[in-house]
Formats: sequence, C-alpha cells, structure tokens
Amino acid sequence: MSIAETDRTDETREAWLARAPVRSPEMEQARFGGDVPSADQLDLADINPLNPHLFREHRWHEHFARLRREDPVHLNEMGSSGRYWSVTRWEDIRTIEADWDTFSSARGITLGPPAGTKIPESIERVRMFIAMDPPEHTQQRKTVRDVAALDNVRNLEPLTRERMGDLLDSLPEGETFDWVPTVSKELTAMMLATLFGIPHEDRHKLIRWSDVATSIPEPGGVVESGTQRREELIECLDYFTAQWERRRTDPGYDLVSMLVHGEATKHLSPLEQLGNLILLIVGGNDTTRNTMSGSVYALNRFPEQYDRLLADHSLVDGLVPEIIRWQTPLAYMRRTATTDTEFLGRKIAKGEQVLLWYVSANRDESFFDDPDSFDLTRENARRHLSFGTSIHHCMGNRVAEMQIRVLWEEILKRFSRIEVVDEPERTFSSFINGYVHLPVRVHRD
Repeated sequence: MSIAETDRTDETREAWLARAPVRSPEMEQARFGGDVPSADQLDLADINPLNPHLFREHRWHEHFARLRREDPVHLNEMGSSGRYWSVTRWEDIRTIEADWDTFSSARGITLGPPAGTKIPESIERVRMFIAMDPPEHTQQRKTVRDVAALDNVRNLEPLTRERMGDLLDSLPEGETFDWVPTVSKELTAMMLATLFGIPHEDRHKLIRWSDVATSIPEPGGVVESGTQRREELIECLDYFTAQWERRRTDPGYDLVSMLVHGEATKHLSPLEQLGNLILLIVGGNDTTRNTMSGSVYALNRFPEQYDRLLADHSLVDGLVPEIIRWQTPLAYMRRTATTDTEFLGRKIAKGEQVLLWYVSANRDESFFDDPDSFDLTRENARRHLSFGTSIHHCMGNRVAEMQIRVLWEEILKRFSRIEVVDEPERTFSSFINGYVHLPVRVHRD
C-alpha cells in the first residue's frame, strides 16, 4: 500500500487498520508477538525490530546484526503506522540526523499513525521541542539549555554526591534487594525534583509520569489502557499548571521557571507546555536510571572488567561513556521524510517514517571493535549515539554523565562488589531499553 493511497486528511486510524493487508499468523508472530524465532530463521522481510517482545526478552541483538549486514535501510509496514524504515548502521544514522530538512522531527519522535490520519486537537497541541525543526526547535531548546550548562552541573555535583552517599550507606549488606526502585529510581527522582524545583516529597510523581508516558498499555503493566494513561497525564498537567502559576510571580533557577519566563515558551498554553515537560521528565529519568541499572548488570556480565575497576578506580572515567554506549537507554528516534527521496538505493516516499536505531548503531561492528563486549578502556566509546547527534544532541548529557560517574565513585568507596543474583526483568518497550527489576546483593568486605 503506497503512501499516496493513505494521504487523505479524512481517513481515521481505524479506517486504515480495517484496510491493512492480511498477514499470516507466523508473520504476525515474528513482527509483533512474543517468542520470536531467531533472526536466521526468518525471512528478511519479516524481521521487525520494533517488536517490544525482543526487548523484554533481550533478544534484539541478532535481529539488528542481520539488518546491518543484509538490509541496513529496512522496510516494514503495519496498519497502524503505514510503511516505515529502520536505519541500523552508525554512519547512516549520522548522515540522516544531519539532514533535518529532508528528515524532519516535526511529526513526532516515536512511530505514529500514517500520514493523513486525523489526530485529535488535544493530542496535536501536546508538542515538545525535540519534535520540532529549526527555527522553532532552536528557540525553545535555548530556553532550558542553561540548566545543563557546565557550571550548573558542577554546582549540582556536591548535593548529588551527598545524596548518593547517604542512600548507598543505607543499603542492606548481604540481603537481596531490587536495585531499580531502591537505587536507580530513587536517585533519579531526587535529581529530577531538584531540576524542576518541586518539593522533595513529590519526586516520585515525576518517575510515575515518565513511566506512564512511555509504557505500552497491557494487562498488569504500568498502565493497562490508553484511558488510564490519559487520566494520569492530566494529573501531571494539573500539577504543573499549579507550579507554572506559582513561578510566574516567584521564579527560581529551575526548568519550570525557565519555561514560564522564556521568550519562546512563556506564551504557550498549559497543554502546549505539557509536551516539553514530559520530554524533560523522560529525558532526565529513563536515560540515567536505566544506565545506572545497566552499569551494575554489565559489570556482572563481564566480571574481568569489574576486577579491573576494583583494582583501578580511575577507570570510572571509561565506564561512563562505555555503559551509555553498551546500554543505549533510548533505543531509537523517528524522523519523517519531507519529500520523496532516495537513501542507499531505497526510495523513501514523502510522509514515510524513518526509525534511527541508536541501539543498533552502538553495536555496529564496522565502527566499534567487538561491540557486544563491555570494555572500560574502549578508545572510541564517546562516539556512541545514545545522546543523538546534530541539532537534537541531548542537552542533558553532562548531567547524566555526572550522575553515573559520581555514583560509581561512591560505590567504589563503600563496596567490594555489587552482585547480581538473578537475571533482570526488562521493560516491555522498543523505545525504552530498560529494567523493571534487578535483584542484587552488596558486599562491603
């Protein structure tokens, strides 16, 4: 089905779904179900890296490896989204990200409905500056970028170190506990509350809203329906509307105050502001918290690297970029073709979606030697794409790196080892590459 057949503003998502091509049960299982066959058992056309089961089951590696080898600009199609392309190699992703004129962010950063689908006005108005192109993107990003400036990060470090030390000192020795909520979520919540200037006792609200915004509704999941998600995000909107009004007359040096008083953002309605708030919450939550958890898991997967770190604490400087590469907490970002174009011989039509798979680029064998290994002395680890590139390079990268560095500096002062006692439970998402539970024990001698 071509994009021309769907580019009609009167077509709803339900109508598109009704016209979607019929596929065999085996193909649908490979593309969207659990227990996906190994990559070498599938026809190339049936590989769908967007399947969240691949991430929950931690089996995405081989699927991306085959795409990098055989089809680095890979076409999939499904009723709810139309045709979409997966770009999986490091160099190709860099090329597309630099060409924002052809590959736009303005239609969204995750896979959405096909071009021409009606979107409710209330959803259309929830915009975030990462889902914009220049000049609007540049103006709104400038409003909040100072919170992650080098001097501000330095000012945040003493408080961050104190909080991390206090939390680590409270951990039970020799008892199994869940690292994700006890350490990763808690430390991330504290930082977010500081950056947003909200009361410390409200910090867990931010974590909850981040999880709600990024989770796939499923029975027993973080959210069980789209209705529940909307209701909880309305609570987020109501909370920040009150914060917004307070900052109009009593501003501080925090993200809410910056948005309230920024020239490019101060006239936005509360609903329009919600997009930027969710962006900043998710950006500060999922990336750092899942990298914190991933660092413990990676050092247990590669105990020889843990031994090197214990013997030489200066290797923390290499741990930081390497774990951000190895974990890749945000798996992909989307772009949309603004015109009919050709990339590496593949004809991409105007309006078709292009997924830039950072999680694959960071395992690209043509750029990183032995990329599936975790190596504290990897020379080009800082050239990972976890923070994106070009105009959308993550502005909070320094804050994230500081938190990971300080965490491990404080861990090494206190513990002889953090032991992972069972495999983690992973996030059901192809966007957030993260952890739900990670059982560990800490040892102090």
